[in-house]
Amino acid sequence: MVFAYLDLLREDVLAFFVFFGAVVSALLVGISFHEFSHALVADSLGDPTPRRAGRVSLNPLAHLDPAGTVLLFMVGFGWGKPVPVNGYALRNGVKAGMATVAGAGPVANFAVAGLAGLPLKFDAVPWHTPFDVNLLAPLAGFGADDYIGLYLTSVVIFSIILGVFNLIPLFPLDGHRVVPAFLTDAAARSYMRFQSRYGMAILIVLIALPFLTGGHFGILFEVMGPIINRLARLFAGIDTDVFG
Repeated sequence: MVFAYLDLLREDVLAFFVFFGAVVSALLVGISFHEFSHALVADSLGDPTPRRAGRVSLNPLAHLDPAGTVLLFMVGFGWGKPVPVNGYALRNGVKAGMATVAGAGPVANFAVAGLAGLPLKFDAVPWHTPFDVNLLAPLAGFGADDYIGLYLTSVVIFSIILGVFNLIPLFPLDGHRVVPAFLTDAAARSYMRFQSRYGMAILIVLIALPFLTGGHFGILFEVMGPIINRLARLFAGIDTDVFG
């Protein structure tokens, strides 16, 4: 994704800063609120660990993970710095408590997408996707509503991407902490052992596949794309797809 903006930089410097600025701010909102929600829910369930670590905060600097942030800029999805949580300190037990804390991040992202999507849904501002830089490059006709629409569209899209990506049931994403709540204790232990050994490797392979195959095979994107499109239609009221 970042390479398209570098091409735009050579053509139109102002367009580059407008579009790239919208994406950066949208990512900061998405990551910060996602990780803050993990910390806030854990704190509310009785675990003081996130507060002691300074994570019950909306400050982006408290939550940015270098690798996850780079990945967001490169391919459009990633993660923030994990919030430290002591599952044994949670009032509703380890399995249910950790699932609740883990699920809070994606739910928060969807809430942000829904809120940011309201002006778009009611046609107060236009939908301007940051992925279509060629269409949006000429800024001469842009008015205040177009700039606001671009920003809100970016918030909607990247909040949805963050939420959907983090629900994938692979370590270290949130989804792998949600699954055990629906398993027996023995099955949950086996599942978590598998995740600790192989989850990260499987995730890396899935992320790398489109690059290794020249974009011909990307199962992760094939699964996420339709879900992202459907949620964007729901939250922003658009009649087109984010990803074709």
